[in-house]
Amino acid sequence: MFSSDIGIDLGTSSVLIYIKGQGIVLQEPSVVAIDIYTKDVIAFGEEARKMIGKAPSNINVIRPLKEGVISDYSVTEIMLNHFIKKAIGKSSRRPNVAICVPSEITEVEKRAVKDAAKEAGAREVFIIEEPVAAAIGSGIDITRACGSMIVDIGGGTTDIAVISLGGAVVNKSLKMAGDNFDDAIKKYIKKKYNILIGDRTAEEIKINVGTVYERTAPVSMEIKGRNLVSGLPNNLIITSEEIYEALKDCVEIIIEAIHKVLEQTPPELASDICERGIVMTGGGALIYGLDKAIKQSTGIDTVLADDAISCVALGTGKYIEYNSKYENDKVGFLRRFLSFFRWR
Repeated sequence: MFSSDIGIDLGTSSVLIYIKGQGIVLQEPSVVAIDIYTKDVIAFGEEARKMIGKAPSNINVIRPLKEGVISDYSVTEIMLNHFIKKAIGKSSRRPNVAICVPSEITEVEKRAVKDAAKEAGAREVFIIEEPVAAAIGSGIDITRACGSMIVDIGGGTTDIAVISLGGAVVNKSLKMAGDNFDDAIKKYIKKKYNILIGDRTAEEIKINVGTVYERTAPVSMEIKGRNLVSGLPNNLIITSEEIYEALKDCVEIIIEAIHKVLEQTPPELASDICERGIVMTGGGALIYGLDKAIKQSTGIDTVLADDAISCVALGTGKYIEYNSKYENDKVGFLRRFLSFFRWR
């Protein structure tokens, strides 16, 4: 019988849940649809996401997390409760939960995450910083006295950290990530073409033709929006060159933050990073050419982790998987945990 102890990547854009012995069992958008009159929940996750921009006035489609932290506590609690029950099914045992947070959130924001998880049914809640979880999930040996640099780009935040001996030596968290890419695309199209597009269309553009480094073979796609002059629906062809222009400022902010972290990194660890390279994780890291842009700016090899979207959830899951093994023996837990992740 599988344990119900779980690891949760509670992201601005999506929630991923890892169960000990089963791996990632749930991946759903962080969206809830609520009837504003009855206060009943109509839909969660992907079903609710499909309602964005299409729901009638009596349905409020909510994303309860913003920039990596809880913006609507009660809806987050309801959403977590639903996803935890969906993931573990019927269980008489309240699960231990490990949940990740951006590296620079406040103690008050951490407490909100803990309280929401406990109200949603968690027995004990462990908080892990996202870049550490991302490093574990991407297969980096965080226990060595060796510098590893992680750039985790999610929906609401980008976390940059240099990790050695199981912890972050230098870190920085930016409120610049995938959602900002979408907003930049919407603003560009509105300014250039006087056409208004929705969040879902902007995300599709980012996925299909988004680029932050010049492509050798440009690509394009047809989109639909509302013309702000005539008020009528319009079709439009958008190219990757245009999206490169739209996203240029966003990428410059992320690269500048990487430079700042490198400037603060002790020389010995900086030498390790030059040798080992930079590892990117998170859904926002999937946009075309970001690895090339970072390498061009820093001179350091940059690679995208395998299964980049799932790295944080995998790392959080590995933490809870190991923790449950020593649930009744807290002495030397950190030493055992770090030892556990010495890959051979």
